[in-house]
Amino acid sequence: MFKTMKKYLRHLRLRQNGIIVDCDLPTVTYGRPPAMWTVYPHLIQPGSLVYSFGIGNNITWDLAMIERHRVELHAFDPTPRSLKWIETQSLPEGFHLHPVGLSNNDGQMSFFVPTNDRKVNFSSYESISPTSGTVQCPVKRFETIVSELGHTSIDVLKMDIEGAEMVALPDILSGETEVGHLLIEFHYLYPSISFERFAEAVTNLRNAGFLIFHISERGYEFSFVHESRL
Repeated sequence: MFKTMKKYLRHLRLRQNGIIVDCDLPTVTYGRPPAMWTVYPHLIQPGSLVYSFGIGNNITWDLAMIERHRVELHAFDPTPRSLKWIETQSLPEGFHLHPVGLSNNDGQMSFFVPTNDRKVNFSSYESISPTSGTVQCPVKRFETIVSELGHTSIDVLKMDIEGAEMVALPDILSGETEVGHLLIEFHYLYPSISFERFAEAVTNLRNAGFLIFHISERGYEFSFVHESRL
């Protein structure tokens, strides 16, 4: 009951700030909670290029995209627990792992280490979960990664990077690489990320031509499509 009320109030606040679905599209949702993502399948073909930033220990969405749509998927995560976990997985052809994170610079970034050893989601922002110290991990700009991999456009860009979307998104929007889908978990629940800053990020995405076509039940995961793809 309490969780249901919190979700209702979260969505109410979104609506009050004009953060609602912009277009009604047929969709499919893949993954396992909490890493569930909704896509517009008509724009995804065999061989479509997918970037998945932030994999943690849940790649059910990534595997479903490869199985259902035969996409070429590049997964990115620099954090040690995630990389240790992924080493134990049997990965299909079409899944390419890169031990690097996403930011607005090329170099090293400090990530808070979760106190709970079973948690794998390291964050560069102070979260609501207890942490114990920091660890340095490699990060790169979106345009640097795209250039190094020899790509010119991305069909689906999924971003679950524990708050770092706030610095990565402006850098992505200032670049030249075309992106069809943007799937983002916004971490406006973090103490260091205000709702107003999150709302500004959504406005900037809309101004850049990205339309919201799905908002998750939790109110954190957003699916955008660029108007040029419709």
